[in-house]
Amino acid sequence: MNSQVLYKDVVNVCKTIYDPEIPQNIWDLGLVYSVEIEKRTKIDGDAREVLDEGKPINESGETFMHAAIKMTLTTPSCPVGPQFLNTVQTRVQEVKGIDRCNVELVWDPPWDASMMSEEAQTMLGMELNRPMLDGTRAGGDGSWE
Repeated sequence: MNSQVLYKDVVNVCKTIYDPEIPQNIWDLGLVYSVEIEKRTKIDGDAREVLDEGKPINESGETFMHAAIKMTLTTPSCPVGPQFLNTVQTRVQEVKGIDRCNVELVWDPPWDASMMSEEAQTMLGMELNRPMLDGTRAGGDGSWE
């Protein structure tokens, strides 16, 4: 299956996974920093032997589609962090055409509300604070800060 199609499918799944504390999905909250889809080749044997003992890699010729997701949480003290990451991994692996998924938790850059989509900000009743063509900010008093 095409990587671009799978990317869109993964994004669509992310839009159905909601943050446990904020009633918005993880994509629109800006918690997902990157999604990479790639075809990988299966390797026969023990990876430890390849890494530790320098044995040659025996590729089986079989390939699989792998999704690598980098994401963050709204706060490092999120009580459901590990379970939440497992949920994301499980849901993405359910996408037809994705065989494996790895979810990496990153803290840089730290998440803040400006990373949310305009739709999420509007749904949460936040005042949009984006730059306008005349140098002011939308929804503000015209000042930058």
